[in-house]
Amino acid sequence: MAWNDPQWGKDDKPRGGRGDSGPPDLDELWRNFNQRLNGLFKRRGGAGGGGGGRAAPNFQLPGVGLIVAVIAILWLSSGFYIVDAGQRGVVLRFGKYVETTMPGPRWHLPYPAEAVEKVNVDQVRTVEVGYRNNVKSKVQSESLMLTDDENIIDLQFSVQYTIKDPEDYLFMNREPDEAVMQAAETAMREIVGKSKMDFVLYEGRADIAVRATKLMQDILDRYKTGISVSKLNMQNAQPPEQVQASFDDAVKAGQDRERLKNEGQAYANDVIPKARGIASRLTEEAEGYKQRVVANAQGDAARFSQILVEYSRAPQVTRERLYQDAMQQVLSSTTKVLVDDKSGGNLLYLPLDKLMNMATPGVPAAVDPMAAMPAAPTATPATAPQENLFRSRDAFRTRDREERP
Repeated sequence: MAWNDPQWGKDDKPRGGRGDSGPPDLDELWRNFNQRLNGLFKRRGGAGGGGGGRAAPNFQLPGVGLIVAVIAILWLSSGFYIVDAGQRGVVLRFGKYVETTMPGPRWHLPYPAEAVEKVNVDQVRTVEVGYRNNVKSKVQSESLMLTDDENIIDLQFSVQYTIKDPEDYLFMNREPDEAVMQAAETAMREIVGKSKMDFVLYEGRADIAVRATKLMQDILDRYKTGISVSKLNMQNAQPPEQVQASFDDAVKAGQDRERLKNEGQAYANDVIPKARGIASRLTEEAEGYKQRVVANAQGDAARFSQILVEYSRAPQVTRERLYQDAMQQVLSSTTKVLVDDKSGGNLLYLPLDKLMNMATPGVPAAVDPMAAMPAAPTATPATAPQENLFRSRDAFRTRDREERP
């Protein structure tokens, strides 16, 4: 019979006492299903019995075993689970911790015997202290803190953390995330309370973050939260809004003070080395003058000793020589020639060549008063060496400058 035959699906024999050959009735099919289902769990009476005999049970054993097997397979298969990468599976047997499973396909006893809690240990969680979602949305009860110098600052920060022990995270604390916030606020208040205001606001922010992170980790480990603090971020640190203007003025005054101190230090660095150099130069000059005066005095003393020896040998000649040296020194700057005619000689000797050599450039030569004298045993100043002239001149100048008692 073809599929498209209009007589397909019709039976020649009537069903259920019906004379037509139409489609089956849905209500009749539902009643038949209910009867068969009730027959699996109930007993039926005999067809024509009088009620005195007991009806024999009518079970379909192969059908019950199949259903039970299917149910058992479904129940056991519900124990399979997969732990993703970065997660840990915590197995509980009737609410008691059994084990922690690593990533991969796993199996445990199905519910209600065992259950699995999956914990993400790689996820970086964040808790915010002093603000929520935005620094502008402040929480004053958390952000206002007191410093060691009795000043109030407004401090907002966030803490990033991960889970290092899933067992402690699930069972040792009821709300571990709230414990992180409380530990962070406690640690920060302790560190800020031991620091100065300027240190917290400016140069000490990095140091405070490190110290607060360490202290917060110690608190969390002491409470066995199973949490590891990754980083503490200082979002904002400033004085309260009510005193912000006054604080800005104080900051400007401090900056002016530092500027003036730097300018004064720069001026000192410029003046002090110069003053030290001048003082050193004057000290060296004084030391040189001292040595020169001492040397001149020693030289004069030695010369006087030599003159004394010569004077003891020939007093007249020595006095005459001293007189000539003194006159030569006194009259060295004059342009006149003095001639001593007491000797009565007719022949005058003027050593002009020596007089010209003894004269300094640009200054007229001065003639030795004894040079024009006639040749005599005692008149020899014209032929004296030039160095003796300068030496005697310096000696007399030194004597003139010295104070006599």
